[in-house]
Amino acid sequence: MSSPGTNVLARTVLARLTSRGETLATAESLTGGLIGELLTDVPGASASYLGGVIAYATRLKATLAGVPDAMLTTDGPVAASTARAMAGGIATRCGADWGLAVTGVAGPDSQDGHLPGEVHVALVGPSGEKIIEERHELTGDRTAIRRRTADIALALLADALE
Repeated sequence: MSSPGTNVLARTVLARLTSRGETLATAESLTGGLIGELLTDVPGASASYLGGVIAYATRLKATLAGVPDAMLTTDGPVAASTARAMAGGIATRCGADWGLAVTGVAGPDSQDGHLPGEVHVALVGPSGEKIIEERHELTGDRTAIRRRTADIALALLADALE
């Protein structure tokens, strides 16, 4: 279940996208589709949210989200560059104006030397001209990290659209 703040963020993002005549696609790893769920909980979301992918396995970050294999080999699945490539890749593949992506470690165990709570969020805007990326170190259990990541991603997009 999402928090009331998250519902407000999802509604805000969708309203801003719709008023601008722009669209969004998402590529999610550690959140497992939570961002897409929050967006599609809002009636009329289809006016601006095209859809997205859950690229949980590393190989799907390449095949579905467009991350270059060489980048995954060099930087790994938990990296700012990977999040940025996921955001750009999903926007291109879906024909969306905006691409929003998250990758990281929800826990409870570390992954390839990355501790639980390490999260990378990336946003690519129209024509790839606006690129924002953030790294966060979150605390809490797996559910809290996933929910907080979704909130952070939606807030990043809301701010960019303001």
